[in-house]
Amino acid sequence: MIAVPFHLDEHLPDLQLPLAPGRTLAPDLPPGTPWERMAVLYEEVADAVAAEVRAGRVPVVVSGDCTTSLGVVAGLQRAGRDPHVVWFDGHADVQTPETTSSGYLGGFPVRQLVGGSDRTAPDRLGLRPVPEEHVVLVDVRDQDPPEVEYLARSAIRQVAVEEVGGVLPPGPWYLHVDVDVTNPDDLPGLLIPAPGGPSLAAVTEAVRAVVAAGGVAAVGIACTYRTGGGAHRQLAGLAAELSAAQ
Repeated sequence: MIAVPFHLDEHLPDLQLPLAPGRTLAPDLPPGTPWERMAVLYEEVADAVAAEVRAGRVPVVVSGDCTTSLGVVAGLQRAGRDPHVVWFDGHADVQTPETTSSGYLGGFPVRQLVGGSDRTAPDRLGLRPVPEEHVVLVDVRDQDPPEVEYLARSAIRQVAVEEVGGVLPPGPWYLHVDVDVTNPDDLPGLLIPAPGGPSLAAVTEAVRAVVAAGGVAAVGIACTYRTGGGAHRQLAGLAAELSAAQ
């Protein structure tokens, strides 16, 4: 397991993780814009992921937000794997600099993975766009109007958590789980809770089905919660299912 204790370009040395890391990536980042700094961080992530895949292992990358996925997918591509993406999240993450109302960069990565939005980090990583039809969003429910409009004309599929086992694209897969896909009643302390949604038990069961299908090439876990609330302990069962992909 590879720990990347950052939220965007902010180092979080006290981030409480649901798995004990085998390796931690925490480089000193140079001055620059947030995306320039994240590009440096995700270069290390991509190299680490590529090395694990070439050695025949399934890396599990745990971080503080979803943008780390850029480095994971770039690493898979460097190792000769062109993954489909199975993305569990309470939010769509298909914003662009022009559509975002909050300016929150953690709302960009799915759009970046498919070739849009801010290209600073993807271009520096050599990230090739993932075709839209190769992406499945699982239980996304908190979408701004521009995201709804984009997804309505996109080839990206959206499914409920209980449906994912029946609609999996061909492997290999990058399996991404932002823990805020869970109903916030089951997981207090989320940074950006998305009301409603599946129970933690339902998310865990769906993840178990994806892992059991045998096509997972890498896992990303976005620990989008506040430190000190005990969420990492509540996520132990889900984390164990994700680590079983190894």
